[in-house]
Amino acid sequence: MAATIIDSSIFGDIFSTAKMRAVFSDERRVEHYLEIEAALARVEARLDIIPQEAADEICRHCRLEAIDMAKLKTQTERIGYPVLGVVQQLVAASRDGLGEWCHWGATTQDITDTATVMQIRAALELVEEDLEAIASSLTDLARRYRDTPMVARSNLQHAVPITFGYKAAVLLSGVRRHQDRLKELRPRLLVGEFGGAAGNLSSLGRDGIEVQAALMAELGLGQPEIAWHTMRDNIAEVGCFLGLVTGTLGKIATDIKLMMQTEVAEAYEPFAEGRGSSSTMPQKRNPISCAYIYACISVVRQHVASLLDAMVEDHERSTGPWEIEWIALPEIFCLSAGALAQARFLLGGLVVDDKRMRQNLDATGGLIMSEAVMMGLGPKLGRQRAHDLVYDICREVIASGRPFLDLLAENREISAHLDRAALAKLLEPENYLGLCGGMVDRVVAREELRGQCT
Repeated sequence: MAATIIDSSIFGDIFSTAKMRAVFSDERRVEHYLEIEAALARVEARLDIIPQEAADEICRHCRLEAIDMAKLKTQTERIGYPVLGVVQQLVAASRDGLGEWCHWGATTQDITDTATVMQIRAALELVEEDLEAIASSLTDLARRYRDTPMVARSNLQHAVPITFGYKAAVLLSGVRRHQDRLKELRPRLLVGEFGGAAGNLSSLGRDGIEVQAALMAELGLGQPEIAWHTMRDNIAEVGCFLGLVTGTLGKIATDIKLMMQTEVAEAYEPFAEGRGSSSTMPQKRNPISCAYIYACISVVRQHVASLLDAMVEDHERSTGPWEIEWIALPEIFCLSAGALAQARFLLGGLVVDDKRMRQNLDATGGLIMSEAVMMGLGPKLGRQRAHDLVYDICREVIASGRPFLDLLAENREISAHLDRAALAKLLEPENYLGLCGGMVDRVVAREELRGQCT
């Protein structure tokens, strides 16, 4: 019976994904333990450290079907760790005592940490796939709406005009940085663990480094330069990485749910019959994916803090902080997967109302162009005088409801330098988009180049 949102038969595919749950399932974890034990046996037999016959016998039983999961539960509850239970079952299943060579020179944390890295490797492939899809959707939006003017908002107030393509390109640039971070962190992160009791491989003597190198080669992982049993920056780094990724997803969700407000109505989540409807208010179209993203990322942030706490470990093998990772890391990945999936759906079918964007630009009767007017007057009156003059006129527009252009044109100090036609030109949003188009082109061009290089 599932008790968490992640494993819920109802909510599980809203707040996470089946693929990510599978990566961190009991079965996959045990499969990794078996894969590592089999690789270790093969390597040690090849190096004449254990008998080849023993390695063959151990490898023959390194299958998930050979493990009694109910018995493993009991063993784990008694011992405190599942690895030894797996080893005990392998030893018991092997003939003629050959299983006693299993786990030769290793320690529980070696197998556990290496299995965790293997899980992370698979999980990051899923994260990368989602980031690529999100980047692709943002690229399409940036191209399509390159020149579509809309309101930029500062402190939730109308600021100046931008384009929706520019807004999408800003988000795209952030996602691309996450893709770069992922590429950079993999070599540091995808490194196995094999050091024995205190990390110095004393159980294998002078053969230790050779066994370590060969084992990591078998598993396709990097070789550690020294044990990291209680040096957990690598695990904390991947958590922080996902904290950054989900922070960006939260930014995307926040902007879109604000744009979905009735008074704004510039963009909407993809439409599906009944999605986002209210039980009592038939007119509503609630931001469902945005809400789920926000919920996921909030919990991810708290778990990232737990991973940072888990870095404070004692001596060469810790008493408690390590186990924090067992709780926090799978949930970070599973909830991040949920947020990524919701963002992928959201951006892949985003509904954009460019006509409403134009209406909102005109909603203040031209006040959104006050900076343009100020900058136009600045060379004539000085920047500060221009600012104060336009400020006073803006207050008068708000108080009287009269058109901004009329009050500007009636002001003698302004009309001495700019006639009504020149002022009207300054009030056109399309004339004050700055370098939006060029910046979109620059971001999109880099995305296209990135696609050619992969």
